Amino acid sequence: MNSKTYLVNKSKNNNLGPVEFADSFFSRFRGLMLKKDLKAGLILKIPSGRGKRGSAIHMFFMRIPLDVIFADEDLKVVDVVSLDPWTTYTPKLAAKFVIELDKGLIKDSETEINDLLEFND
Repeated sequence: MNSKTYLVNKSKNNNLGPVEFADSFFSRFRGLMLKKDLKAGLILKIPSGRGKRGSAIHMFFMRIPLDVIFADEDLKVVDVVSLDPWTTYTPKLAAKFVIELDKGLIKDSETEINDLLEFND
């Protein structure tokens, strides 16, 4: 597939840039570990039935800090956080999508809890 997918904050009418999906066990496990920079954000699609702890993330083996958006099945933001390498985080509410972005994008886009997101081709 040659088309790119972009993350858009519909509530603020902001484009947060290109994103790729990690929807298999291996792609979610590997995530962005050992990457030196981000060419695109990464969307971790969390399997159904996992609670708040099931959408927690770790920054082990990460080389760069990230902004992370947690969104529910309706793409409503349920939590946002900036994380440094070698930290862990459990969101305030369970998430269906965990979106890892360049640090600074949450602040620059003014993305906050209850905003609605969209994936556009």
